[in-house]
Amino acid sequence: MKRILFLTVAWLATASATAFAVADSPLVDTNWIKQNSCKPGIVVLDIRNQLDGHSKIDYLRGHIPCAIYSDYMKDGWRAKVNNIPGMLPPIPQIEKLIGSLGIDDNSHVVIYSAGSNALDMGSATRVYWTFKVLGHDDVSILNGGYAAYEADKANKIETGMNQPKPKTFVAKFRKDMYPTEADVEKARKSGVLLVDNRPNDQYLGVNRTPAAVKRNGTIPGAKNLPESWLTDNNGGKFRSVAELEKLYKDAGIPLKGEEINFCNTGHWASLGWFVSSEVLGNKLAKVYDGSMAEWSADPKAPIEQKIKVE
Repeated sequence: MKRILFLTVAWLATASATAFAVADSPLVDTNWIKQNSCKPGIVVLDIRNQLDGHSKIDYLRGHIPCAIYSDYMKDGWRAKVNNIPGMLPPIPQIEKLIGSLGIDDNSHVVIYSAGSNALDMGSATRVYWTFKVLGHDDVSILNGGYAAYEADKANKIETGMNQPKPKTFVAKFRKDMYPTEADVEKARKSGVLLVDNRPNDQYLGVNRTPAAVKRNGTIPGAKNLPESWLTDNNGGKFRSVAELEKLYKDAGIPLKGEEINFCNTGHWASLGWFVSSEVLGNKLAKVYDGSMAEWSADPKAPIEQKIKVE
């Protein structure tokens, strides 16, 4: 009986370790990536791009072993839809992109960007959010990005190109995670919390991003939680849960309840959503993909400009 119990415990320990290797933990560290990057069923995705001052050339010069490459800004992770930039591409288009990277519905995807700052980590959270909206839960982010991995000189660096074998990825679009402009307006009128994750000057209406946003200001009633608050010293690692909870309290953002995050084009908003939903556990948080690019372009959509500079 003791031997049977021992074998059972040993099997459970092994099963647990295997499960951890492919668990859908939202954040993994460099120790995890060293142990698992080349294991079957795991796809490590390097998305370094011009936002963090990198490109495919940097990937070729050095990357995490077995990682494949896809440029977040150039390869089709976002698209202009109905003249609104930075939107989720049509489903067949994004399915094709993901499948071309050797990812299917059974893959566990681990995403990393350069790890430079919050803007850069937003690339990772945006791709992570894309997988979640497409119904794929087996996805994680390397906390600290490539910078965290490279910081330990003992970590192996691989060069050259890893060419993935294309697979078939079938999306299961989660409409409930994808509020439209009409949904946001309805939510606003009913008192749902709206969180503007842009820098404070854009939230106040002092400045805007001219290429995307037509009018200064924010959605009326929105609270501001700037993207730079969410990572440690605006770097590539997320703050601790305790620090984030304090910052949310200071910003007047509840830790529970319905929440819609937005920014200019849904990039920073994905960072705010990731922290609320995946780190702090508020599964009622969502991203308004159109964000201020869509909202400000609609003359019927109200704008609140807290500080007018005209």
